[in-house]
Amino acid sequence: MEPDPKLLEILVCPVTKGTLRYDRAKQELISPQAGLAYPIRNGIPIMLAGEARELTDAERDAR
Repeated sequence: MEPDPKLLEILVCPVTKGTLRYDRAKQELISPQAGLAYPIRNGIPIMLAGEARELTDAERDAR
């Protein structure tokens, strides 16, 4: 299930308030500034820092 594109346009990182990049393959919203990836479950972005995973060094460098 895909998230609503309009929703993706207005969401920001709850930690940095910066923009997010949608990773369709991993179903995550990536915050390069915070170094976090927020999961999308059943089409719903989970925008809680406690639920996010930390980006690996390789993912951080891939900006």
